[in-house]
Amino acid sequence: MLHDILVFIPVLGLLVFVHELGHFLAAKWAGIRVERFSLGFPPRMIGKKIGDTDYCISWIPLGGYVKMAGMIDESMDTKVEGQPWEFMSKPVWKRVIVIAAGPVMNVLLTLVFFTALYFAYGLPQVTNEPVVAQVIDDSPAATIGLLANDRILSVNGQPVETWEQLTLLIHASPEKEIALAWERQGERLQATVVPRRDSLDQKGRIGIGPKVEIREAGVGESFVAACGRSWFLTREIGKFIGRLFSGRESVREGLAGPMQIMKMAGQYAREGLAEVVNFVAVISLQLALLNILPIPALDGGHLVFLGIEAILRRPVSVRARVIVQQVGMALLLALMVFIFINDFQKIFR
Repeated sequence: MLHDILVFIPVLGLLVFVHELGHFLAAKWAGIRVERFSLGFPPRMIGKKIGDTDYCISWIPLGGYVKMAGMIDESMDTKVEGQPWEFMSKPVWKRVIVIAAGPVMNVLLTLVFFTALYFAYGLPQVTNEPVVAQVIDDSPAATIGLLANDRILSVNGQPVETWEQLTLLIHASPEKEIALAWERQGERLQATVVPRRDSLDQKGRIGIGPKVEIREAGVGESFVAACGRSWFLTREIGKFIGRLFSGRESVREGLAGPMQIMKMAGQYAREGLAEVVNFVAVISLQLALLNILPIPALDGGHLVFLGIEAILRRPVSVRARVIVQQVGMALLLALMVFIFINDFQKIFR
């Protein structure tokens, strides 16, 4: 447990710092006075004021914030005097950049980490042979006795010549019995198996992985691969969020809170530096996407207000913004409590 905590704190600290640094640098660029740059939520623990900004660490280590002059945010500060250095005194397009800079920095961190991984460890490429390289424990494939190096010959009597062909046939049969035939050291074996339905993409899976070759790649090729992987993950995360809101995905099973993330961080740290870097990159992308959701008190909520202002050519009233922020904060706090309780239940279960 102590090991997990010691890994989790710097991981969370890095993600929060990068996100808030985006807001901070953009605010400085826009000429907005930053009153506080905090890692963690109040009460304030330690810090130092330099110029107009209080740089501090606060007691609740579940996030952070940048407090800008003249901005109605989660602090519920309604003091807007119309000074030239205030948030509301800047053009809408500049305020959009300031708000969007946090998620953008998290995306950039993801790209940098993925690029570094591919450059340092090489690009993985599937050989496309229908040969099993790994079998996940307790998976449908494991229950019928499939082993590494087995060559799949057919699915439901249809000959299989490539890994791509194999996956297409299995993906198309979630929760439907299929007949597999495979070869092991010259011996032909066969069995029926029922692919499980993947909660992310609803495709059938039996828990096998292909042979993968690793080849060296330059910085440019590594960056292109990092962009491709980030886009793939963005689409998958978007689909997952859509299923959560539509009720097709269980909130209780689908969401992971700080305790679960801490546990995962510790597990990846035991597996090596590459796994930690990959984990941080994925979590950073998730943080960026969650923050741009149009929910009050998140960056996406602020962007909605700016969009309304751009359309109406006047800002939304202070009273309306405060009420929406209060409702948003109440909902987020309730969600955090639910996630904490759910985390503890999962751990003890």
